[in-house]
Amino acid sequence: MRCIDKATPGRSIWEMVAAEEFANPAGILQGGFLAAFVDSAMGAAAVTFAQGRKVIVVNTEMKVSFTAAVPIGAVVRCEAEVVSGGSTVAFLEATVRLEDGKLAGRATSTYLLRERQ
Repeated sequence: MRCIDKATPGRSIWEMVAAEEFANPAGILQGGFLAAFVDSAMGAAAVTFAQGRKVIVVNTEMKVSFTAAVPIGAVVRCEAEVVSGGSTVAFLEATVRLEDGKLAGRATSTYLLRERQ
């Protein structure tokens, strides 16, 4: 996984290649790894939302819906953004798309923002 854009506060874009070591027996990316991918993207977006503050973010809940299989070797992109938030809580949404633009998943999550010491 790598972050390719976090210049806009409250938004981040990540990419990854679906590696064989994260495949299930059917040869597609495991859902848990895709969940970790969206968590990373949404967490980064939540951190950038807290402009001018040094914060850590803690995921309090997350829902992931899988809409298409991600084959091994596919490049997937996740776009995450804060849709609502304040000084201590942020609600985020994310989409995961395959290279051809097909939707592979959607996620929502709530993050707590805490001042970093």
